[in-house]
Amino acid sequence: MSLIPSILGNRRSSVFDPFSLDVWDPLKDISFPSAGETSSFVNTRVDWKETPEAHVFKADLPGIKKEEVKVEVEDDRVLHIRGERNVEKEDKNDTWHRVERSSGQFMRRFRLPENAKMDQIKAAMENGVLTITIPKEEVKKSDVKSIEISG
Repeated sequence: MSLIPSILGNRRSSVFDPFSLDVWDPLKDISFPSAGETSSFVNTRVDWKETPEAHVFKADLPGIKKEEVKVEVEDDRVLHIRGERNVEKEDKNDTWHRVERSSGQFMRRFRLPENAKMDQIKAAMENGVLTITIPKEEVKKSDVKSIEISG
């Protein structure tokens, strides 16, 4: 019996034939985007570092204008970075050999810590890198009072 489905209608033979033309294609039912299609969501890389003074986010957004990016903060201390990278206009006379740059919408969300000053957030875009700086509040250290144990 052939253990591999046939490319000619998924027929199965009752006799095992090692020289059978039954070829299994694992990618047969998967569709890949062509040059004209776009992915619906783009994975944007973001670095988050904490310095003694601030939380600093850096997002690589090459080819995107600052007007195409939105930076927002929700009441529950969630930072949103979102935007859209548009697909390049395609000319019918062009022949694409490789399409690796992604296009489509992107969104990243980060829950900010308690020490973030929510009213002093600044964002800047330079050379395709979005930098968001969120100053930190000094965390009040609670006074520790020693209590004597009697008895």
